[in-house]
Amino acid sequence: MDEKWIKIYTSGNPIHIDILQNMLLDENIKSVFIDKKDSAYLFGDIELYVQQAHVLAARQIINRFEENETTG
Repeated sequence: MDEKWIKIYTSGNPIHIDILQNMLLDENIKSVFIDKKDSAYLFGDIELYVQQAHVLAARQIINRFEENETTG
């Protein structure tokens, strides 16, 4: 893994992470997540990462996702 991975999104909702990963994959952008939730107390976040070369495209996808979330 030579490319640097950049955190582009953080959420406590695993469904949001799953949706975003699928949206990114539809655009041929690979992503990984790190689950930092505490399993005993159910607090914390899940972080989503993409390779540095895909940060701008991924942020546009995230903006589209967030707009859809707020408008229903």
